[in-house]
Amino acid sequence: MQYVYAALLLHKAGKEITEENLKKVIEATGTAVDEARVKTIVASLKGVDIDKALSEAVATPIATGTTASGAPSAQAKAEEKKEEKAEEAAEGLAALFG
Repeated sequence: MQYVYAALLLHKAGKEITEENLKKVIEATGTAVDEARVKTIVASLKGVDIDKALSEAVATPIATGTTASGAPSAQAKAEEKKEEKAEEAAEGLAALFG
């Protein structure tokens, strides 16, 4: 994530996102620079309108996975059954070895 943050920092400062500039920002944090990550970030951000991407990311709603009821969900029940089967299988194997 620090490479993405470094790129965002450069963008916010109005600087061009180049390998050299990205390395300088990472080095300023006292972190060792991973050349492969630097090249990957710079290559993947070429041609990307960062302002547009940020505004779309902020506008995207976040889905929540909470349920209001106290009853266990179907997924939780399925997981319990899987766990029981795994326990039964382990017990069966233990019987083989005494």
